[in-house]
Amino acid sequence: MLGSFWRSESGNFGILAAIASIPLMAGVAAAVDYTFAINKSGQLQNSLDASALAIATVYDLGMSEEELTELGIDYYKNNMGGILGDDADPFAFEDELTGDLSAIASSEGDEDFIIARGAIKHVGILGGLGWPIRSRSVVKIKRGPLACVLALDPSAAAAVKFQGSTDITLEGCVIAANSRSDTAISRGGSALLTAACTNSVGATTGIKSSSNVHLDCSGPLEHQYPSFDPLAGVVPPSYTGCQSVPGGKKKTLSPGTYCNQKFSGEITLEPGTYILRDGSIALGGNGFLKGDGVTLFLMEDAELSINGNELIQLKPPTSGPYAGIVIYQEKSNDNTISINGTSDSYVQGFIYAPGAHVFYAGNSLTTTESACLRIIGNTIEMTGNSDLKSDCGAVLGGRNMYAGRYLALVR
Repeated sequence: MLGSFWRSESGNFGILAAIASIPLMAGVAAAVDYTFAINKSGQLQNSLDASALAIATVYDLGMSEEELTELGIDYYKNNMGGILGDDADPFAFEDELTGDLSAIASSEGDEDFIIARGAIKHVGILGGLGWPIRSRSVVKIKRGPLACVLALDPSAAAAVKFQGSTDITLEGCVIAANSRSDTAISRGGSALLTAACTNSVGATTGIKSSSNVHLDCSGPLEHQYPSFDPLAGVVPPSYTGCQSVPGGKKKTLSPGTYCNQKFSGEITLEPGTYILRDGSIALGGNGFLKGDGVTLFLMEDAELSINGNELIQLKPPTSGPYAGIVIYQEKSNDNTISINGTSDSYVQGFIYAPGAHVFYAGNSLTTTESACLRIIGNTIEMTGNSDLKSDCGAVLGGRNMYAGRYLALVR
């Protein structure tokens, strides 16, 4: 009987078939594993692409890796569709550029990169062994054209407003608003407006098809990506004690910190940095405020209001950490900055009030000293006559701001 078994061809075939099926089954399992891995890799890539693009639409200069991750993590998880397990590798975003990007200037705009990296652990059929599937997505952000006016509020109506008997000329400069309102940029009345273009997340009113509006572009750019806040990464100086404003109508002040003080009368500022903790700048009738190479920091609840019978003549430093910044109001301070000086008033540099309204009344189209003014506010209103230009690299210490952004997925 045993001999018959060994002589049986069907028995031999069964043994050989069983042995041969082992690599065959392994090959099938490997093919299935490979297919699953490819599918997961594709899903990972799609999730990273969606996350990187989502971040790039709202990315601002100076954001940390933690902030970038927080911006994109929900997009990542939702697009992963639940395939992430407890053993998934951490997901991280990073900003490829280094240094103070708000100080980088280029007449053609600058490029930033958002890199989204992620990994998942694929557990195969064979032996339950797992291996990571890693990928990344790279989105290139190119900043738009140069801007002279930027309103940061994401939803305000008339975030940038031109009203009344106004003649505003922005030579080579764009007017930008990050508001998604249908009236993000508003022109009314007899206001005359000349600019390179307008750029808004929302829409505009009083801009299209008006004989009072002259744009270098074919029409207002609406429903665009938001513009960068070029001063988002600027850190105000630390407080250094308190100085007092001397008595009398006419006085010369030195740099330092002034606590609960009122700047009034005829004031000349020596070059340097001035920190106002609370207090106010309210000059009074026929008063003036003059300074060359100065930066005013309006901290806590400090106020600045210049009326029509008062003179203001300010220029920023052209080098150092606050180059190009003439007035900086911290974001938590929502007091309106109002500048409505006499006909020979001027302000150069950045007026920055990210949490407040800025009211600026220009005075003369021939006042060349104000040509290098930049206004960044939560909301902005401009009246009177102003002539601003884009070519201000020397005056602004290399700082620039840009309208909108362009995105490209480059892996």
